[in-house]
Amino acid sequence: MRFETKTIHGIRKEKKKELWGTNVNFASTFPVAEFGVTQEFEYSRVSAPTRSELEEILAALENGKYGYAFSSGMATITSVFTMFSAGDHVILGQDIYGGTYRIVHDIYSKFGVEYTFVDTTDLDNIRNAIKENTKAIFIETPSNPLLDVTDIRGVVEIAKQHNLITIADNTFMTPYLQKPLDFGIDIVVHSATKFLSGHHDLLAGVAITNDDGLAEKIKFSQVAAGALISPFDSWLLMRSLKTLKLRVEAAQKNTEKLIEFFQSHDAVDKIYYPTLDTNKGKKIHESQAAGGGSVFSFTLKDDSKVKTFFESLNVALFAASLGGAETLVTHPSTITHAEMPEEEKEARGVTNSLIRIAVGFENTDDLIEDFKQALEK
Repeated sequence: MRFETKTIHGIRKEKKKELWGTNVNFASTFPVAEFGVTQEFEYSRVSAPTRSELEEILAALENGKYGYAFSSGMATITSVFTMFSAGDHVILGQDIYGGTYRIVHDIYSKFGVEYTFVDTTDLDNIRNAIKENTKAIFIETPSNPLLDVTDIRGVVEIAKQHNLITIADNTFMTPYLQKPLDFGIDIVVHSATKFLSGHHDLLAGVAITNDDGLAEKIKFSQVAAGALISPFDSWLLMRSLKTLKLRVEAAQKNTEKLIEFFQSHDAVDKIYYPTLDTNKGKKIHESQAAGGGSVFSFTLKDDSKVKTFFESLNVALFAASLGGAETLVTHPSTITHAEMPEEEKEARGVTNSLIRIAVGFENTDDLIEDFKQALEK
């Protein structure tokens, strides 16, 4: 079954012609049918019908064997990181979502988990960061917010040489454009709040793997910590997946036209997008993804006009998040990466003049007109 058919029909164990759509089961507990016999559904923190169906679909979309749905993207990453113990060392990309930085720097470090942030666009940086206690490599590709590209195959090769776990955040690409498991990544995570749900109306996350041992660890954390997606949000996310292909294609088409406009405007300094010639990882990205996606960032030549730009927007919305129908514009330095120390933000290129745009699928001309007047205020 091909990708878009999976998103629409799900994973049917048997064809049930009399049923149409997915039922929502809100039960928190289920009667035991037979004493001493384990059954599929007993208590919803362990397993639940609607969530289980969602997990099967999400795993299939990433060509994975096991899927685990959580209450948010950060709940997902937090749960995955519970497999690390005090004294373990994790390597992460330096251009990374601020929430991931926060959970590693401010929380897991207190429990003795060591970490090193490196520029993963150069694989030698990863090799040089490996220590005797290194357990895993965590990447975003493209990264947030500078859209840096990491060679997935290269990371997997290094990891295999050193017996390391590889984790890839595939939120920006979705499984429609990129499938890290196909290149050997051990665990794929998503903030399903973004493109997978696609309407800015729910919080969710998912972890997917093909490895039996890792699946057992993720499942244990999911059950023990209980940061679970609700039955209703599970249903709503399945409903949203039916249009994933259409939404990703529409937003990506808009993005390409918007980038052409931004490239031609005198107020714009640099543009960050994985398929631009100015991105040193362009060829690598094109070898592992089917498109550039619908998120790009840019800098203004005059950073004193940043505030005016945001206040002048009429169609696009000044808001965090991405992946929905509406075009959202955010200021990484003060929003998504606000808790990162100033010196680290500057070193990573998350400057005051950097603006990130998550493109929706409004009329392209309306968006261009809106950005034009905002840039020229």
